[in-house]
Amino acid sequence: MLTNVLRTFVLLLAVTVLAGCQFAGDNRGNVPLPKPLLERLAAIGSSPAEPMMIRVYKESSELEVWKRTTSGRYALLKTYPICKWSGTLGPKVKQGDYQSPEGFYDVTPALLNPKSSYHLSFNTGFPNKFDQALERTGTYLMIHGDCLSVGCYAMTDDGIKEIYALARETFRGGNSAFQLQLLPFRMTEENLMRHAASPHNAFWRNLKIGTDAFDLAGQPPTWDVCEQRYVFNQNDPRTAPLDPNGACPIGTFSTMAAL
Repeated sequence: MLTNVLRTFVLLLAVTVLAGCQFAGDNRGNVPLPKPLLERLAAIGSSPAEPMMIRVYKESSELEVWKRTTSGRYALLKTYPICKWSGTLGPKVKQGDYQSPEGFYDVTPALLNPKSSYHLSFNTGFPNKFDQALERTGTYLMIHGDCLSVGCYAMTDDGIKEIYALARETFRGGNSAFQLQLLPFRMTEENLMRHAASPHNAFWRNLKIGTDAFDLAGQPPTWDVCEQRYVFNQNDPRTAPLDPNGACPIGTFSTMAAL
């Protein structure tokens, strides 16, 4: 009798331990921000709940996290090394081309995946309105851990822990999305001239209008798509989104040129 009771107790204890391990694994998306990162946030005049923006540079394999500060402008919080990305410089065009995407994207809470097979991840939002206008295809293009990429941007597990936690906290702060700028390289005129022969140069110059707008104002630009091009910071009184294949509003391209 005592033996049966003991056996039952041991079995229940084993089940409890296994359940605890499973819970710990599923809870990895709630790991707190580390103290040095909290101190860095305070140093730049920001906090975990403030809005954020991410910039990715393929050529130098860097991911930057920017946070809004008490000045209202965004400041660089931290730069993380990208462990691996796929393909070459240039946008993703179709499913199976093994290209990591380029462009402007908006990440919402629904795109976070705390139970990812690649430790933690969030979806880039590809294909966005621009990609769809050009009939570009692809699914599950992520920023994730595990240093393995087939069309994604793979970080180290330590890196994605912090990046994911920053995204989680900015959403908990009441922000509905953050902007993700996926870029081939730092958008300088010198780099564009260095790649002047690329068939993607016109596309990259279109992206540069948006990155220049951020650099000038210290605020992520709003973006939309018309005439199969990105347009930024359109201040006309319209309420409906632009037709990605339709004509752009009058003055759009002169505004773009002015930037």
